[in-house]
Amino acid sequence: MNESLLSIRGLSVRLPASAEREHALHDVDVQLGRGELLCVVGESGSGKSTLGAAILGLLPAGVTVAAGSVQLDGRDLLRLGSRGMRDIRGREIALVAQDPLAALNPLQPVGAQIDEGLRLHTALRRSERLARVLELLNYVGLPRVERLRRAYPFQLSGGQRQRVAIAMALACEPRLLIADEATSALDAATRVQILDLLQRIRRDKGMAVLLITHDFSVVRAVAERVLVMRDGMVVEQGECQQVLENPRADYTRSLLAATRLQPRSARQPAVAEPVLVAHDLHKRHWQRHGLRRQAVTALDGVDLQLRPGETLGIVGESGSGKSTLARALLRLLPLDRGSIRLDGRELLSLGGRSLRALRPQIQMVFQDPSASFNPRRRIGDTLLAGPLAQGVERAVAEREARQYLQWVGLPASAFEAYPHAFSGGQRQRLAIARALLMKPRVLVADECVSALDALVQAQILELLERLQAKLGLALIFITHDLGVAVRLCDRVLVMHQGQVVENAATGELLASPRHPQTRMLLAAHAGPAAFAATAAVTETT
Repeated sequence: MNESLLSIRGLSVRLPASAEREHALHDVDVQLGRGELLCVVGESGSGKSTLGAAILGLLPAGVTVAAGSVQLDGRDLLRLGSRGMRDIRGREIALVAQDPLAALNPLQPVGAQIDEGLRLHTALRRSERLARVLELLNYVGLPRVERLRRAYPFQLSGGQRQRVAIAMALACEPRLLIADEATSALDAATRVQILDLLQRIRRDKGMAVLLITHDFSVVRAVAERVLVMRDGMVVEQGECQQVLENPRADYTRSLLAATRLQPRSARQPAVAEPVLVAHDLHKRHWQRHGLRRQAVTALDGVDLQLRPGETLGIVGESGSGKSTLARALLRLLPLDRGSIRLDGRELLSLGGRSLRALRPQIQMVFQDPSASFNPRRRIGDTLLAGPLAQGVERAVAEREARQYLQWVGLPASAFEAYPHAFSGGQRQRLAIARALLMKPRVLVADECVSALDALVQAQILELLERLQAKLGLALIFITHDLGVAVRLCDRVLVMHQGQVVENAATGELLASPRHPQTRMLLAAHAGPAAFAATAAVTETT
């Protein structure tokens, strides 16, 4: 290993007395050399993000270091205090957070946010700082940087926001970069670009990288060493090839098994009349560039059919139109033209009371359950809002809500709790319960497992299968990960640039993918290296 830059010995972090376990971290040892990339892997709650927070001195209130040391180049960071750590953060250690939209200030242009670190930690003049901001935006591969530096976070795509977050982290050229799930919610193409960027940063800057992830395809692509965590403890660590090919711990083997491509068992195709039919859907978005407006095609002649009890996967990269399609099916945005029929009734012709009466029949589970729950309302109040609005008696609605909590694997006490008391996987279970309380015929799940680790993903997919069988649901499952789609779906519809480029039964699509975009999505599941190779072949042909 290279000369040690970061040395963590016997680190234990104690949780509040009300927590499910005593320690978030227990007796953790980590060594990271200069210019090395170490991947920390584990499921939600394993302690991997707490490890990053402890290094940065950013543990939440009530969570305290009980024992151990965290040394950066021989200095114990735990002894520096809050003022000392303010000098370290940004200048010597920088963080790239999982959700750049939440990490960036929505009221400030991105250029000003990069400049803030330069003002705090350097003696550069204003003109020199501006030049540095433009240099950083160029370095991370963003276009038209003079104009983009004036943009606000909401005006950028997910991949662009992640590049801005990386530019902010690089501003003062720190020696250690902590990337916490920096690629987890990105599509395959963007994930490859961000991982390539992290590798280039290591080569160019000689920077050590601590990459926190739940995705073993990321580990295969970039890691030199791997550290596997569970319940706050290190269960395995070693060279990447050894851990991936000959894991010693049963837990590591279970994580690897959860990432393998496991197609859903073939089922007898439904013969009933379709419950949902969409035909020739067209939608354009308008973007303003100065005084000019430009049309961007989001949907271009999309057709689909969904039968009772069937699961249809809609797969594509960011910008392919899949989330626009989901919102169009639920009448959450207007279409330019097309037809959507639910149980034979034309949705696009309905309005007012007629549309409200039909809305319970088609419900949605959104990608980010944290954003779709009101943090100031108890879970019980949130669950009851829909049934009460439809005229269900409160006693009946509450009885059913508690039953659905049990069905999705949560305790009855969840009814009285607030959203912040739950993990990401638990909040997604709550979102599923809320949608199902409306007794829908069709459930639309939009990227509902994209930010979850492999084991929690598998649990949510099993839950959806079980509830579908119990309730006879028709399910539309939207994802950028074809590997996830084939585990759950009977048929898969692949979208690219607003069009359906392939529509086939899952087994047929895996055995003989016809379209280059489908082949690239399959390669993406094998890992960024396979994706990049397939993309290169596609471009040359």
